Amino acid sequence: MLRLEDVIVRQGEFTLSVNLDVPKGARVALMGVSGSGKSTLLSVVAGFVWPDEGLVLIDGVDVSRAPVAERAMSILFQDGNLFPHLNVFDNVALGIDPGLKLSRADRSRVGDALEKVGLKGYDARKPGDLSGGQQSRVALARMLLQDRPLVLLDEPFAALDPGLRREMLALVGALCDETGQTLVMVTHDLLDAEKLCDRIVLLEDGAVVLDGDLGEAIAGRAEPLMPWM
Repeated sequence: MLRLEDVIVRQGEFTLSVNLDVPKGARVALMGVSGSGKSTLLSVVAGFVWPDEGLVLIDGVDVSRAPVAERAMSILFQDGNLFPHLNVFDNVALGIDPGLKLSRADRSRVGDALEKVGLKGYDARKPGDLSGGQQSRVALARMLLQDRPLVLLDEPFAALDPGLRREMLALVGALCDETGQTLVMVTHDLLDAEKLCDRIVLLEDGAVVLDGDLGEAIAGRAEPLMPWM
């Protein structure tokens, strides 16, 4: 589903140099200390940063120089990127049509997405009237409607309290089970990674220092994991 072939990104004194192969349906936790390159790597996949060298392929298509909107992926950020002047229904409907020109079937899909994330009946509320967890659910519902095979999570639930964060991760996991989507998640929290992912890719100074089964890495107390143990 996702392949990075000899990707190199140079940003001042920092260089990201990675190869990565993520099969369809996998759930990968992308981890590393601040400045290790994980956010840069995610930005390369999303299209916010283009590689200086190498190829980025999503579902077999070379997207190394493709605009963000043309990539078969959706991304969820920490702030959710909700529009405060739009109600919940319209914020979610943007996942179907940025111009909000919706058919009856489209409107039904929005309602179904809101129901899946536990927000049935919240259609007319504005983001400012919602809790942090509810705002995260709105952003998640919008991502569902984009119906992309690759999902990128950039610590979208980091600001939530631990209990609510675990609840949201469980919801994402259930939705991925239902859709078969591939997931790559940037996180600083090993417990969050263990909750949702089956594979860990650990970065250090722009390079992959560990890539393998998350459960085995934790059980074996792999040396690069020690800061999180």
